[in-house]
Amino acid sequence: MTYNISEADAANELMRLAREIARHDKLYHAQDNPEITDQEYDALVRRNAELEALFPHLVREDSPSKKVGHAIAASPLSKVSHEVRMMSLDNAFNREEVEEWVARMRRFLSLSADEPVAITAEDKIDGLSCALRYEGGKLVQAATRGDGQVGEDVTPNVQHIADIPQQLSGSNLPDVFEVRGEVYMSKQDFTALNAAQHEAGGKLFANPRNAAAGSLRQKDASVTAKRPLKFWAYGWGAASELPKASQHDMMRMIESWGFPVSPFLTVTDDVDAMIAHYEEIGRQRPDLGYDIDGVVYKIDRLDFQQRLGFVAKAPRWALAHKFPAERAETTLEAIDIQVGRTGKLTPVGRLAPVMVGGVTVTNVTLHNRDEIERLGVRPGDRIVVQRAGDVIPQVVENLTRETKRNPYVFPNACPECDSEAVAEDGEVDVRCTGGLICPAQRTQRLEHFVSRKALDIEGLGSKTIAQFFELGWLESPVDIFRLKDRREDILALEGWQDKSVDNLLASVEAKRAPDAARLLFGLGIRHVGEVTARDLLKNFHALSAIREAAQSARDGDEDAAGSITSIDGIGPSVIAALGDFFHEEHNVAVWEDLLSELSPPRYEVETLDSPVAGKTVVFTGKLETMSRDEAKAQAERLGAKASGSVSAKTDLLVAGPGAGSKLKKAQDLGVETWNEERWAKMVADVG
Repeated sequence: MTYNISEADAANELMRLAREIARHDKLYHAQDNPEITDQEYDALVRRNAELEALFPHLVREDSPSKKVGHAIAASPLSKVSHEVRMMSLDNAFNREEVEEWVARMRRFLSLSADEPVAITAEDKIDGLSCALRYEGGKLVQAATRGDGQVGEDVTPNVQHIADIPQQLSGSNLPDVFEVRGEVYMSKQDFTALNAAQHEAGGKLFANPRNAAAGSLRQKDASVTAKRPLKFWAYGWGAASELPKASQHDMMRMIESWGFPVSPFLTVTDDVDAMIAHYEEIGRQRPDLGYDIDGVVYKIDRLDFQQRLGFVAKAPRWALAHKFPAERAETTLEAIDIQVGRTGKLTPVGRLAPVMVGGVTVTNVTLHNRDEIERLGVRPGDRIVVQRAGDVIPQVVENLTRETKRNPYVFPNACPECDSEAVAEDGEVDVRCTGGLICPAQRTQRLEHFVSRKALDIEGLGSKTIAQFFELGWLESPVDIFRLKDRREDILALEGWQDKSVDNLLASVEAKRAPDAARLLFGLGIRHVGEVTARDLLKNFHALSAIREAAQSARDGDEDAAGSITSIDGIGPSVIAALGDFFHEEHNVAVWEDLLSELSPPRYEVETLDSPVAGKTVVFTGKLETMSRDEAKAQAERLGAKASGSVSAKTDLLVAGPGAGSKLKKAQDLGVETWNEERWAKMVADVG
């Protein structure tokens, strides 16, 4: 996987993806009204994950990789806190990614090449996740997943689902056991329901999953009772005990208690068997009576699952292998150029509308000048588009490439301000050189400055910013904090009232002592994304210190440059971007003007209460009781930062047998050193 994308553009795209995915999460989980198919959603998440893998220091606090579902808002149902968080699943889309996942599990568990690892496989039904809590074998509570931490109480509703027993039968019943599974609707029942809805003039559901979700999440359980809902179990949550030692055996026990489970549930022992089962399920998929979108693999041994643990939103020990998306043929009618906040010229293909995976596609990104040349696309070409892979939708083939017609000429001038548009050395992206004189960049930079992850100023949406910009009231971010002098002018505009103006000005005034990292991020400096801004402030604590270090580094001060590059994930490109920013007189003028209006407090970070919280820890040598990945995961859970190299910033080195140069460097620097046994004891003591 390779991408020709700069760090700044990656940061911008990650910001866009976070917002877009969050919006779709809300539509899907909270409103049961998605605008896109599962394949398109998966591809957006996949693109986000790939960019985060390329730029790990750009991972955002609101990253989709850290979230499950969506917070519940304005629901008529009461809320339920999950005792054990309901997680999502990481995805794979091809054999290579499945092989890498299996290999990663082996490395994490320090398994030898010939040691077998059993993995369960079952089809992934497309329904609504539900947790059923049983005490003494009796159903006492049912809840939707929600955001993973808090769901909705649907206990009265599930009493009308025949597949869900009110009282468990069988042996070995734990005192407390939470069965987790999917509430779904069969294809046949969905068709009949929509026909009845149409006949009655009611709302039609987009697909069986939406119908199931809308039917279950009813305040009036009698409505749910009239809907043909089904359930099958895929796992468990809180449990007073686990009678079996493997995933497969636990699922068979849950089945014996009265729950349907996947008819495809099996245990495999290698990748070939996993892929064969995946392909067999795929062959049967069209004939199944319910919708599925992939196959789920899980490490079978529960002690292995416990060791593997979880990442931000998913268990390490499980993986969803998704089915490929659909393709369709259409005509590329035009190529438009959009100018982004950083001046990047992005070509967008306008398509003759075409249905792909149940959704009408009218636009497709063409990425950059080189991608257009690679595809050889021109307006009028017949193309194949798909809704999967790294960007959705994407052009996968030009069917009329050989047709004689003049090639598309990428513009060498900005369509917004007519400034020269060029590509920097080593980059494929063409950018407008107009900077602050380019309307597209100026307004979008202002939008970025007030965005939720920057200054988060409510009331200044894109339309308001554009209006104020056209009136000459907003030329620079600092002008936002001088809007108080234009109260009467704003009131004179159509649509503004005393309350709305006062609310806007109050929101602005509330940000006069902003978080320093948000302010730095909001300036839109190339290569300084949200995470990089925080990392810089964690080390320098004050904006003035960052400016001083950046200017000194640009002037050739190696110590100043080292003070920046010693921060994990920050390299020469950040130093160059900061140096260039503070070298430009108009940028310094904006900076100083802002700080004449704002007073950001010193940046400090809270740490967890553990002996290593807030410290930088390095592991070296061969660890004998755990893998390196497992040790790093432990450090991060305890609030420490796991680094791969020893420096003056290192607080603790954990050394196993065979430790070499890192141990020597740590000793030379006077870094505290522990052996693996001492580390393990500390982890156990903390719990």
